[in-house]
Amino acid sequence: MSLENKLRKYAHLLASTGANVQKDQNVVIRTSVESVEFVRMLVSACYESGAKQVYVDWSDPYITRTHFENVSEEVLSDVKDYYVAEQKDRYESGSCFISLTSPIPEIMKGIDSKKITARNIAYSKATKDFRKYTAANLTQWCVAAVSNPVWAQKVFPELDAQSANEKLWDAILTTCHVQEDNDPIAAWKKHNEDFARRIEILNNFNFKELHFTNSKGTDLHVCLAPNHIWEGGYCTTQKTDIIFNANMPTEEIFTMPYRNHVNGKVVTTKPLDFSGNLIEEFTLEFKDGRVVNYSATTAEDALKELVEFDEGSHYIGEVALVPFHSPISEMNVLFYNTLFDENASCHLALGSAYPTTVKNGENMSKEELLEAGANDSLLHVDFMFGSADMNVKGIKFDGTEVDVFINGDFVI
Repeated sequence: MSLENKLRKYAHLLASTGANVQKDQNVVIRTSVESVEFVRMLVSACYESGAKQVYVDWSDPYITRTHFENVSEEVLSDVKDYYVAEQKDRYESGSCFISLTSPIPEIMKGIDSKKITARNIAYSKATKDFRKYTAANLTQWCVAAVSNPVWAQKVFPELDAQSANEKLWDAILTTCHVQEDNDPIAAWKKHNEDFARRIEILNNFNFKELHFTNSKGTDLHVCLAPNHIWEGGYCTTQKTDIIFNANMPTEEIFTMPYRNHVNGKVVTTKPLDFSGNLIEEFTLEFKDGRVVNYSATTAEDALKELVEFDEGSHYIGEVALVPFHSPISEMNVLFYNTLFDENASCHLALGSAYPTTVKNGENMSKEELLEAGANDSLLHVDFMFGSADMNVKGIKFDGTEVDVFINGDFVI
């Protein structure tokens, strides 16, 4: 089967299983111009799934950089009313959303971090009221990836651009269960069923706390919100019970940390691309839930902007378990992209919590969520700290300890 035919299968998978587009539903695709050929396939697949109308929001990473080089911080922070009104209409009208990541690694390197932060804060504040639609699964949403030659050569620097692009496409399709002779929709159904079994086990344990240790220096106690819920694989919309997959690929099972009850040190094991800057080998120290110290070998200024983005970015909103010998990890490929690297490693997220990871959280107010132990922030950024020798103990409310991970993998 040609690459083109595999990509058509992939497009159909994203439309029918990822976002699970419903008949007469509007679809919004957010993507860069790097992905134009695949987006044409995806638009067709959405219409084949019954979409009423498909909107495509284009961006260009090179033009974006040019803007930041030439435009003032004040102008970059000016969010137009018509932009907010358009987003409001899309969310409130019941649209579903597909976001395609196709990064140009380190495209923003050298740009004044204050400009990046100012723009991120401005847009986050302007659209905060709408993010509940995806954070609380009020509608379907899906994040997936599209290869491009620049990203591919960062991942496979030993290859020429065309060969690297083909190899990265092969890796993306493999992790998303798109093969020459298989039915990817059936494969994802089984994948979701496997998640459901593991989630049931973790929810039945109802751990009070997880204790992470490894030889890299991580020694971290993460208390879980008292009424936390483990999630992973598929999601279900709140009122309409539509099943969808928010991330393709995905190998993570995640839940809500107890905001003020995280203590110890975490040492990352994979780089983090934050706002076009690659942060490597960084360490965070927590006391009573809050980051009290941090350092990085590269791009420490970007790490500073991340941690100090707002008050909530000093705390974590997600803890996720991913076995070291997951399919993505065993590819032994560093993707320099959180969508993939987070699914090859246990990870945490600085910033906001998902309301769906605490009982009845999707029906709670902001104040009720805070009372339940959730963190609130304008951002949510995952970072990876899993390793082959990661040990995780679950501590129950009666003090009983249960091995959850030994040497990087589930033992429950």
